[in-house]
Amino acid sequence: MNIVFDHLIFNMGFWLTWLLIPIVFEILPTSWHFLTLMKQGYTKKDIIVPKKLPMISVILPVYNSSKTLYACIASIHNSTYPNQLIQVIVANNHSTDSSFDEYSRAQQAFSDLRIQWMNTNKGKSQALNAAIYNSTGQYIVNLDTDGVLEENALYNLVLHFENNQHDAAVTGTVLTKKEDINATKNIFLSILRNNEYYEYAQSFLAGRNIESARNELFTMSGAFSAFRREALLGTYLYNTQTVGEDADMTFQLRERLGSAVKLCYDAIFYVEPISGLDELYVQRQRWQRGEIEVTRHFMKDTLRITDFFQNFMVGRLMFDHTFIFPRTIWIAALFVLIFFGYSPLIIALSIIFMYLLYVFNSFINFISISILLRHFDQESRFFRKKWWVIFTLPTYNMLCAMIRFIGIINTIIIPAQWQSRSFADEKKSVKQVVWHDYDRFKKRNKKYDEES
Repeated sequence: MNIVFDHLIFNMGFWLTWLLIPIVFEILPTSWHFLTLMKQGYTKKDIIVPKKLPMISVILPVYNSSKTLYACIASIHNSTYPNQLIQVIVANNHSTDSSFDEYSRAQQAFSDLRIQWMNTNKGKSQALNAAIYNSTGQYIVNLDTDGVLEENALYNLVLHFENNQHDAAVTGTVLTKKEDINATKNIFLSILRNNEYYEYAQSFLAGRNIESARNELFTMSGAFSAFRREALLGTYLYNTQTVGEDADMTFQLRERLGSAVKLCYDAIFYVEPISGLDELYVQRQRWQRGEIEVTRHFMKDTLRITDFFQNFMVGRLMFDHTFIFPRTIWIAALFVLIFFGYSPLIIALSIIFMYLLYVFNSFINFISISILLRHFDQESRFFRKKWWVIFTLPTYNMLCAMIRFIGIINTIIIPAQWQSRSFADEKKSVKQVVWHDYDRFKKRNKKYDEES
């Protein structure tokens, strides 16, 4: 009897160690957020429409964007916001393709829209900064040119500002293009893109929605964000020394100026889905590096583990960085644990149970997002059809976690750059190292045999 009890305690200790982090840091917060979003989603807030709409400036940083620039400008023109109240600044960043030709085509096609072209120095941040100084709108909107606006996005952004006078900046909801996802023929790429779509929906409509309510938004979206002009000009503008310029701007507004940075969930911007594993690998490492750089710059003297419950950044960094190490190590340790006396059945059951916990987590977010999308018929129908992603998302998230883990290491050893090494490059480098070591091993064995 004592042997059975000891064995039970032994295995319970394993289960608790294995499942503690996901339960405490993901499952419980998601459940609480679900209840909050349920209340928020069905609470109708009165929106006051101003008698006179303000002038806005839309900035489009361009670098070899000939394939997408025209469609982006067309979505601005076709939006429900009055064209006579929109200034569009195309900030060119040393493009070498036919981006200017596409700009000229748009200028002719949309003659009722004020569009201007300006050449800037190298770098997206510098392009944005130069355009900001040339803007005249009461609100300034930054858009990436690889996406298109939902028709009411600009109008909803302005209404948010007009009804929330204390908000200095707002980020919109970024989703990937439905038609591109549906047109994907490659099965692996299709699964990757569907998971990315769900991830974006979960990140903005669930995660950032809660962060916004608490004014704890870590970063605005670099693809789609908007500012009050006076608040933006009160900052140091976009930082050219980091790959996380959007996170840096968020921290400038919130930490330096004490301003509120929020999410406008019903302002939607559609971007192109991921092109493959290589782009995901580069993109997520860049995001990870930007988060580390910005946090280190703004909060290196104020982050203390004792402030875990007072400072949301402590918890954020603990989960995104500190806990990612044991989570990744546990994956490699699974097979080793068998040699330490753990039952293969217990290990398998633990993996299955943890997987089901993450599926449950995705299911809760699925319901929350469905509530928030109920006013967007096409988007809501498309999202509901992707219900099966809740079963693949845990694997996708683990893949992203491993990429972020590599990004943390690369942040320490490799200087910052916008375009880091791709997955294919890394795989080739690892292969070369392995073959080089194997060749040295063979030569040493041959030399040893000859000497013997």
